[in-house]
Amino acid sequence: MSGNERAQRVIGVDEAGRGPILGPMALAAVAVDPEGVDALVRLGVADSKRFGAGAKAQALRAELAAAIEECVLEARCVLVTVPAIDARTLRGELNHLEREIAADLLQAIAAEHRDRIICDGARLFAPLRARYRGLEAVDRGESAHVAVAAASILAKHARDQAFAAIAARYEEEFGPLGGGGYLNAPTRRFLDAYVARHGELPPEARRSWGAPKEEGVAAKKQGPAGQLSLGDL
Repeated sequence: MSGNERAQRVIGVDEAGRGPILGPMALAAVAVDPEGVDALVRLGVADSKRFGAGAKAQALRAELAAAIEECVLEARCVLVTVPAIDARTLRGELNHLEREIAADLLQAIAAEHRDRIICDGARLFAPLRARYRGLEAVDRGESAHVAVAAASILAKHARDQAFAAIAARYEEEFGPLGGGGYLNAPTRRFLDAYVARHGELPPEARRSWGAPKEEGVAAKKQGPAGQLSLGDL
């Protein structure tokens, strides 16, 4: 089959770690052909959230991530650092940053107008239609196509690995770190203990947590200049 006659690719784009207060965010893109779609379905690929958050779920996602990379045409994943998240969120530009990274991922896998591109997030990714006429920005994209579910697994696995490294870094000083980095009881206990001992938040904490993700959107509770303050924990 020539380059002009190849089967239409489906490209799925998804993220993991947009909401936590600790650690990076991950975005992934996966390109598949019809054979790859069948292979992903046989693997049982589904929305990464369905696997849960425990050690068994993380192990299963790790296995699936390796298998996914073996049966798709292209797979790319990017970790967005906490400083990058903070810098853009404090300007109300987190959504813009995610679109920029998604566009970079699509460029890296040579997305074309004839490709069917499905991004998880109807409002978030709709502006990318101006660049790719075959792009669909939808909510619950993992249910719309298995390629999006595969991207969600790759992104969540990358986020799992990043958070595991954070937890290992502080385990000797503060004990096991649960909660996945979301602002829940285990994470609050860790942050309270860290602040009590060091007088400031750890470097892996997003100072911009709770700030608007885009201009014109109301913020959650924040400290001065939109930054998370110690009293907000």
